[in-house]
Amino acid sequence: MKLYGYFRSSAAYRVRIALNLKGLAVEHAPVHLLRGEQNTPEFLAKNPQGLVPALELEDGSVLTQSLAIIEYLDATQPEPRLIPPDDRLAAKVRAVALAISCDIHPLNNLRVLNYLRTELRHGRKDVEAWVRHWLAGIDAVEQMIEPAPFCFGAKPSLADVCLIPQILNARRFAAPLDHFPKIMAVEAACAELPAFRAAHPSQQAGAD
Repeated sequence: MKLYGYFRSSAAYRVRIALNLKGLAVEHAPVHLLRGEQNTPEFLAKNPQGLVPALELEDGSVLTQSLAIIEYLDATQPEPRLIPPDDRLAAKVRAVALAISCDIHPLNNLRVLNYLRTELRHGRKDVEAWVRHWLAGIDAVEQMIEPAPFCFGAKPSLADVCLIPQILNARRFAAPLDHFPKIMAVEAACAELPAFRAAHPSQQAGAD
């Protein structure tokens, strides 16, 4: 398998964590978003959205969208499970994952911020205010999770896989997190696992 990603992409970070947790070897193919490499004809042939991550399978087919990729990995490599077998708990895990990946993260990703800066001509203060406003959605995540010590139990799930990259995003924009004790406890638990540490953006090729 080959994973196309950008070291700072939260979505690619999620997939790296999932692959590591499942012990799956993958070739990493960096796509530098700031240099526009996602818009080349070669990459658009793999993902017409021009987004990372994209996971190329052994047969040449390509999967896109981080949550869809992780659901595929959980279906084809079920251990360790990232989506619990209990239907009610699985719904709670997915709710946290979707709150982050659909309601918080997309509003602060690179293409949105670039549009604010270039097409709408907003200055730095306006853009930073936009980011902080939408990052506040993590308040609800604090209330949704049930750490023990991970988001929903003794093992990391899809919720943890989505939460850890979002915490890093919040820190990049200097969003305060100390008043979220449950989120901080989950971060500490995940930091103990090599799968999370190895997936960190600072450990990736092309990190700057």
